[in-house]
Amino acid sequence: MNALQMARTAYSNAAAPIRTPRGTEYEAFARITHRLRLAAQDKEKAYPAYVKALHENRRLWTLLAANVADRENALPTELRARIFYLAQFTAAHTSAILSGTVDETALIDINTAIMRGLQREGE
Repeated sequence: MNALQMARTAYSNAAAPIRTPRGTEYEAFARITHRLRLAAQDKEKAYPAYVKALHENRRLWTLLAANVADRENALPTELRARIFYLAQFTAAHTSAILSGTVDETALIDINTAIMRGLQREGE
């Protein structure tokens, strides 16, 4: 690779968007919420995809719970407690969905509210 090609490569990488932790969290919520909405539209015909979307959502919330339970987490204590509560709710609600007693609407609403919050704080 000659010097001109190296320079082009170096500058093209600098032009790539920088992803913040908040942006990464938003992207994870957006992707999983989209999958859950899509799978819910045809859950009777594509039940395995629906269960997979529920599992991915529960996994995301489990990761968040573990993160806010860490003593090193810099978020305010009250916010950490609320996130942990939402993770517990998500786990319990997912179990209720799988037993057929409720639907996914509450999970989608919670994720959407979190995404709105992430967008606002990122502005």
